Amino acid sequence: MTASISERHLNFDAYKADITLPQWSIGAMERIMGFYVGQNLKLDTQGADAMPAPQPGKKYMLYAHIPFCHTLCNFCTFHRFIFKEDKARQYFISLRKEMEMAKALGYDFESMYIGGGTTTVLEDELARTIEHAKNLFPSIKEVSCETDPQHLGDEPIKQLKGLVDRMSVGVQSFDDGILTMTDRIEKFGSGAETFDKIAAAKELFPILNVDLIFGFRGQNEEVIQRDLELASQLKPRQITTYPLMITHQTRKSMKGKLAAPQSDMVRQYSQILTSLNGQYNQLSAWAFGEAKNEGFDEYVIDYDEYLGVGSGSFSFLDDTLYVNSFSLRDYNQKIAQDRMGVSQKKTYNKKAIMQYRFLLGMFSGRLSRRYFKEQFGVNLDTALFKEMMSMRALGALKNDPNDPEQLIVTDNGKMMGLLMMKEFYSGMDNVRAQLRKGLSAKDGV
Repeated sequence: MTASISERHLNFDAYKADITLPQWSIGAMERIMGFYVGQNLKLDTQGADAMPAPQPGKKYMLYAHIPFCHTLCNFCTFHRFIFKEDKARQYFISLRKEMEMAKALGYDFESMYIGGGTTTVLEDELARTIEHAKNLFPSIKEVSCETDPQHLGDEPIKQLKGLVDRMSVGVQSFDDGILTMTDRIEKFGSGAETFDKIAAAKELFPILNVDLIFGFRGQNEEVIQRDLELASQLKPRQITTYPLMITHQTRKSMKGKLAAPQSDMVRQYSQILTSLNGQYNQLSAWAFGEAKNEGFDEYVIDYDEYLGVGSGSFSFLDDTLYVNSFSLRDYNQKIAQDRMGVSQKKTYNKKAIMQYRFLLGMFSGRLSRRYFKEQFGVNLDTALFKEMMSMRALGALKNDPNDPEQLIVTDNGKMMGLLMMKEFYSGMDNVRAQLRKGLSAKDGV
């Protein structure tokens, strides 16, 4: 690690987090969210073999999924397979063809997000795919992508310069003890090696985001503070601090070893808010950036509707969730037959969609009465009476004195928004795991 790293403690007195939630409210929120997630994300889908055409005047984002990793992390339940080069190259060909089908339906996109898996398993194919997307959809203004520390240090990553506007690096922690516990130190190197790789690659991308995770067992105040300091010394445009998400599908052998006690979460999150709000603008409950209006990881906040391409991708169009096949074999067969990869769909009623938008508003800190009037034709305070009353009772929301149509999400609200999104993503992870459950070895080829 470079000599500029020191053990100094950053002190930003301009902001002090003020989370006053009682512990019971955290457990209650998780139970309530667990109920709604279980109700709305259960696999009672219908078969589907086509995507709808776009609706005039709506803005859409394109999501592309790359389901390959060289190694599989023990806490991750995203859709991924062990990397095989021949299979991955064929997959990228199918992915580009599915984009062409979206174009034929009439779609255009303002933004593109590429997730995984590990998106950079084949940098040349990824570069070719981004170039193809920009040619098909000239309205794309920004491309966001993910990678891991190992690929960030490779020479081929330079092929993405000028193509990727925002590169998010899954650091998780710079602490070697945490990296050892999560089996990452052998795969991606030590915290010091990761630090140096990011420092060397930072100039390749306009926005570089450092992903950190809190909530690991043994991740005390000193460990978190050092992670935040090291991330800050890299001077990235963005830092994202996710809570550890232990789902029903996390290996039973790892559940007790990975997660810190739930009671530690408020203290850890308060520490993060206090440290980072002195340096960055808060973009969401767990994302921080130099500019207030720059893109970040939770693309579902900026775009109400998005279309996903690739095996295991999700789309949300109008009032319907579409799911692409989780079988690589089935996905490639569909594309070869000039059909998109979609295999299932589920339609939601107006109340469920409003509750979802409420969750996103709490999480992003952009909860607006005006939005609900324009999008749903309702009064937010009465249409979601229980949700609004509970948040007010917890001191999570207050009226904006400068704009009666806008609500201010307090630090208590940020904590609630984090918990709500954490439970939502955990529910989505469980859905992914259930969709993968029936796959055989042949489905990964």
